Amino acid sequence: MPSADILELTATALSRRIASRDVSCRELMQASLERIEALNPRFNAIVSLREPEVLLAEAAGRDAELARGERRGWMHGFPLAVKDLSHAAGLPTSMGSPLSPRSPARADSLHVARMREAGAIVIGKTNTPEFGLGSNTYNTVFGITRNAYAPGRSAGGSSGGAAVALALGMLPVADGSDMMGSLRNPAAFNNVIGMRPSRGRVPGDPEQELFFQQLGTEGPMGRTVEDTARLLAVQAGFDARVPLSSPQPLPPPDALQLDAETKGLRIGWLGSIWPDLPLAPGIRELGEGALDTFRALGCAVEPCKLDVPRAHNWNAWLRLRQLLVGGKLGAYLGDPKLFAQLKPEAQWEIEQSRHLDAASLFQASLYRSNVYRAFLALFERFDFVLAPTAQVFPFDAELHWPAEVAGVPSDTYHRWMEIVTPFTLAGLPTLNVRAGFGEGGLPMGLQLAGPIHADLDVLRLGHAYDQACGWASHRPPIPA
Repeated sequence: MPSADILELTATALSRRIASRDVSCRELMQASLERIEALNPRFNAIVSLREPEVLLAEAAGRDAELARGERRGWMHGFPLAVKDLSHAAGLPTSMGSPLSPRSPARADSLHVARMREAGAIVIGKTNTPEFGLGSNTYNTVFGITRNAYAPGRSAGGSSGGAAVALALGMLPVADGSDMMGSLRNPAAFNNVIGMRPSRGRVPGDPEQELFFQQLGTEGPMGRTVEDTARLLAVQAGFDARVPLSSPQPLPPPDALQLDAETKGLRIGWLGSIWPDLPLAPGIRELGEGALDTFRALGCAVEPCKLDVPRAHNWNAWLRLRQLLVGGKLGAYLGDPKLFAQLKPEAQWEIEQSRHLDAASLFQASLYRSNVYRAFLALFERFDFVLAPTAQVFPFDAELHWPAEVAGVPSDTYHRWMEIVTPFTLAGLPTLNVRAGFGEGGLPMGLQLAGPIHADLDVLRLGHAYDQACGWASHRPPIPA
C-alpha cells in the first residue's frame, strides 16, 4: 500500500491488516517515519526520536515473528511515542523540564510495559508542558507543540504532543495522562478522541506514592472511539503493586465489541455546569448542536445541573492539586537556584502548598466527596451526562495561558480549564468526543461521562455518536 494510505487506516483496521500480513510492520514504520520527518519540524509533536535505521530493523523483526506465526498482541508493530511524563526504557524522561536528568530510564512505566508487551515499538516521546502543568504544550527543553489544524494555535495539554501526532497521522494511537483534562483538552483542540478512564482503571506507577495520588491517571487516545477503547483494554487491569487499581477486567482488545443499542438512553446536558462559569462564544452552541445527533440516535436529552457549589468544587481542586504537586516538587524550594528555573506555574503550586494544613485538606476532601455525591444523584435520573470539554477554543500558541475567558479575568493559570475539574474529582470515566468546528475552523469537543467503572458503556455511546456525527472525516490538511 502507498504510505499515505497506510496512515489513513484506523488502528483497528491496521492491527488486522498487520496480523493477516497485508501490511508489513516495516511498511508502517517507514510510512510513520516519513510523516514525522515531513511534519514534525513544523508541529513539534514528537521528541527524543530514536534512530530510523534501528526502528526499521525492529519493525522487520516484528515481521519475522509474524512469519513464524508469533503475534505479540493488538499493537504488534505499532510505532508508539510515549508521553514524556512516563518512562520508556532506554529514553530520557524529560518531563519538559531542564531540571530532569538526561539519563535514559532503566524501565518502562507500567502502562508503557503493557503496550510494549502488546507488540508496540517505542520510537520516542511526545512533547508535554513542564511537569505536565498547564494545558498548553510548551517547555524550554523542546519548545512549543503546535495545533494540527492551526499551527499558530495551542495544541492543548498536557498530552498535546500525543494529540497532534495522532491528528497528523504520525502515530496510530497514543498514550497520555490526565489530571486537569490532559487527555480531554488536547483531544478537543485537535479533533481526536481522548479518554480519562475511571479512577484506578489504568494503574499508576508502582514506585510512586500509592494512596494520595487519586487525581491523575494514564489513559488512551485515538482517531476513533474504537481505537481508543482497544488501547484502553491494553493499558487497563489490576496490579497488586497499585492497591487502588480496579479489579474489574476489560475484554481483550481483539474481542472488544462496541456496537450497542442507544435508543432510550437518558442524557443530561450540563452546559457550562455552573451559570457563572464563562465559555467563549460559540462553544455552548456547538455543544447544543451536537445534542441533535444524540437525539437522532434515540437518546432522550434534557438540561440538568450539578448540585454542588462552584466555590466548593474549586476549593477542593486547588487544595488537593497543591498537595500533590507541592508534595512532588516541593524539594526544589530548598534550592533557590533550582527553584528559579521552574516555570512560574510550578513555583506557584509549590508556594501555595506550603500554606496547607490538615483542616483545609480534610475540608477539601469533604467538598470532593460532595462533588461525587452530586454526580451520583444525577445518575439516578440519567445514564450519562455531557458538558463542553474546554471553555476556550485553541488560543495563540505563544501565550502561556488565556488571561480571560469571555471577558472574565483568569485569577490562576488554570482557571480556564475549570470545566473539567468536577469529572476529575469524581473519578468518572470521561470521554472527549468531537463537537465540531467553531469560527475560524478551530476544533472543540464534549465531555461524555458515565457512572464510576462504566467505561465500556461510555465508550459504546461515544462510538455510536462518533460514527453518526461525521466530524472524524474532517482531518487536518497533510502536505503531499
